[in-house]
Amino acid sequence: MSNKETDRKTDRREFLIRSSKAGLLILSSCVTGYFFYNRNSSLSSAGSKNETVQIPDFSVKEAGGKMAVVKGDDRIKTINLAFKAIGGIETFIKKGDRVLLKVNAAFASPPVLSATTSPQLIEEVVKLCYAAGASSVAVTDNPINDPSSCFALTGIENAAKRAGAKIILPEEGLFMPLSVEGGSLIRNWPVLYKPIYNADKLIGIAPVKDHHRSGASMTMKNWYGFLGGRRNIFHQDIHNIIKELAVMVKPTLVILDGTVSMMTNGPTGGSLSDLKQTGTMIVGTDQVAVDAFGSSLLGKSAGELTYIEKAHAAGAGNMDYRQLKPEILNML
Repeated sequence: MSNKETDRKTDRREFLIRSSKAGLLILSSCVTGYFFYNRNSSLSSAGSKNETVQIPDFSVKEAGGKMAVVKGDDRIKTINLAFKAIGGIETFIKKGDRVLLKVNAAFASPPVLSATTSPQLIEEVVKLCYAAGASSVAVTDNPINDPSSCFALTGIENAAKRAGAKIILPEEGLFMPLSVEGGSLIRNWPVLYKPIYNADKLIGIAPVKDHHRSGASMTMKNWYGFLGGRRNIFHQDIHNIIKELAVMVKPTLVILDGTVSMMTNGPTGGSLSDLKQTGTMIVGTDQVAVDAFGSSLLGKSAGELTYIEKAHAAGAGNMDYRQLKPEILNML
């Protein structure tokens, strides 16, 4: 065999080997791409699962509609007085109840900036739940920033643990697809469902904040942290997504902390100049009514916040909070 023939056979063999390797690489890339596509699709707006879950109704019907507004700068005193005014926390939390607290831990910022739920308030509410007979208390959110960093830097993790509560981070396996009846946005969308399903009572705790899109971030906007997936697309229709969240979640209670309110540059803030001492704690069974009152702390009326009117019209609550005949107390 000539040297040229030998070289041609060698070149052909090397070509086939390289082609085979390239084919395997392409196949491997396709498999990997398919894996990540499916993983991301499970957290997208149109998951492949047809079966969806529904969030239970956590309201305590026999307690009726209740609301309390307490003026004061001491969160411990105001939250205790607010609970007392609506019949005591034991009216809502019973012996053996598993309680889930949905807080706002969205940003990795210190508590002094008031972009997240006060750790002091969380610690006190956890203690009150246990005093009422709760068998367990868990604290959760799906933050915008890294979850571990958010719970640590906000002080929420340490505060919750000091009081005996468990922190539930938003791991992928905890999400399930959910559709809101009559909704156009939350359709087969991943929701942090398993912690909710395992709870007997649900309490939302949110700070009062300005929001550059919705005008305000309070108790109804707080449920946004139950959503997974590419939820940022909902900001294009912010008022309707808040309305659907209010329809989706029927809490036991909501707590709106207006001790310090973020008046500008919300929802992240970042400067003490964004804040104002507004000295108000609001607790109620009606999230629409609570947010309607809370709007006044930002110098707005409920009618200026489109999502409040939409939630009212959808039957999620009553924006005319006066019909609840709220207890208004002053500790100042």
